[in-house]
Formats: sequence, structure tokens, C-alpha cells
Amino acid sequence: MSFDLPRNIILPVDAVDVRLDPGPHPFERDNAQAIAENWRRETVANPALFDGTVVLLSALSYRDNSLVGRCHAVRYSTFMLWRGNRHVAGAEHAYAHAMLVAGDNALVAIRMARHTVNAGRVYFAAGSFEPTDFRDGLVDVDFNMIREVREETGLDLAGATRGRRYYALSTATGTVIFRRYRETASADEVAQRISAFVAAEAEPEIDGPVIIRNPDDLPDGLMPHMQPLIEWHFADKD
Repeated sequence: MSFDLPRNIILPVDAVDVRLDPGPHPFERDNAQAIAENWRRETVANPALFDGTVVLLSALSYRDNSLVGRCHAVRYSTFMLWRGNRHVAGAEHAYAHAMLVAGDNALVAIRMARHTVNAGRVYFAAGSFEPTDFRDGLVDVDFNMIREVREETGLDLAGATRGRRYYALSTATGTVIFRRYRETASADEVAQRISAFVAAEAEPEIDGPVIIRNPDDLPDGLMPHMQPLIEWHFADKD
């Protein structure tokens, strides 16, 4: 299967069949020394890094409006080496975005804190899939979305209105799976709630909320994959 999906186009996704393979990822198995050496450099530059567990794809395809793939649990240090060598065959990254839509149709994103790997970058609250996001070996995308938004912003999207399907955008840097989550409160009200949560955290993951009111209202530090998602939203797709 390997990686077989259209790139740089937003795709409708009715099902995500990405499964967790209990075996080691070939990239981690074959690069142990390089992973250790790179991790030493990374932690010297940023001592706040933690070598937890995330997942890395070994295959992903798009067919019949479904994403079908295979991934493996890897150490974060493995992910960091891959991150600097994204052209490596046989390994790619997928992650999920809860596209937070306020009652006034503005989007609410976040800016990452200075101690994080993506310091200062703006995107929707999100994180890599972790083994806890899988149910009987199958990824639960909405669980990941809700968990990451809660951890980073304090918001609970469990009761929010969800878009009727997922969408995906695959680029050279990875594949983002996204879905609208609609709040009834205005963007300013949602941002105030996030700011209050951040102020109460000892070491928050984010600096705070970023409101995007139209496709020309693009903040500094916006991650490249975000612009097509923003344009898609304000073009009233779905």
C-alpha cells in the first residue's frame, strides 16, 4: 500500500481506517544510533523536550472516500529525527485538527508556547496521534481531537456540533485530517475562556488563542498547511 493519495488538495473523508501495527516501525528499527545522536542535540537546544510515545505511518492511501493506513508506536526522539528527514521513504506523519468555529463563524486557532517544538507557530489546537487514541487497534480521530483541544485550551468539545464528515489535506510535510467543531459562543468569548485557562496553567503548551475572521486575516507564524484550510472554511465548503 505504501503512500498513495492525492497531494495538495482537500479530500472528503467518510471513514478513517488507520490501524496500529504492534511491530516496530522500520525507520526506528534501522536508525537507532542516528536517533540517539539527534536527540542529544535536540535536548541540548531545548531541555523541555520529553521522549514520549507517538505514532508514525508506514502506509496511507485514499480510496472510496476513505483513508486506509498503518502506523507504529515510536519514541518522540524517532519522530524528531524523521521530522528533519521527511523525504525518507516508508515513513510519513498524520495528525488531526478540530477546526474550531465560533458562533460568529470566525475560526479560533492557537499560538504555540516558546518552549515547544513549534514555538510561535499558529494552527488549530492539535497533537500527534498517540497509542491512547486507538480503540481495538483502530484510530479514534475525534477522541484525539477532543483530547488535544482540552489539554491545550481547556475547552471541552464533546458537546459541540461536529461537521458531517472529515476532510484531509496531504502535503510533503504530512497529512492533516480535519473536521469542523462548532461552538455557539462568539470568537471573543471562546478566546477569553482559552486565555483564562492558559493564565491558570503553570507551564501552558500555548501562548494563547488566535482569532481568524476572514481569509485575508492571516496571523504571523501561520503554519503553511493552515491557509488552504482557512480558505476552504470561508468559501463555505461542506
